[in-house]
Amino acid sequence: MNTAIRKATLQDLEPLSLLFDSYRVFYEKDSDLAGAKVFLKDRINNKESDIFVAIDATGNMTGFIQLYPIFSSTRMKRFTLLNDLFVHPSYRGQGISKALLFEVQKFTKETGSCGLMLETTKTNVIGNSLYPAVGFELDAEHNYYTWDTK
Repeated sequence: MNTAIRKATLQDLEPLSLLFDSYRVFYEKDSDLAGAKVFLKDRINNKESDIFVAIDATGNMTGFIQLYPIFSSTRMKRFTLLNDLFVHPSYRGQGISKALLFEVQKFTKETGSCGLMLETTKTNVIGNSLYPAVGFELDAEHNYYTWDTK
């Protein structure tokens, strides 16, 4: 794999927005490229998330991962939510997801965060085999609840 992983900047907004829109469509949301661009621009400008991108040898953006800072009261430390991971379908199976995950694990340690957490659907066969392969452990002890304002 000849892929570079680096932190995204505003100069990455165009190709990152395309990937982000594809990610949302994958999760059965309507395409909204303009909204994706605004959302990502706000996250980067306001330093509300850390986004890492994968770039192939020809300069194409092939994937991204987005992290949000949260905090653990019991650990009294920053904790990191891995919210988004996406690799363009044309580039899957090349180890890009693992490279992105290894980079954010390194970033998590460097920034003093006590760990990473994520959620994925039980039907995400690829993710459910990928995450344990890079050191994540399934938490089968806790229930996960959500509440939406809709």
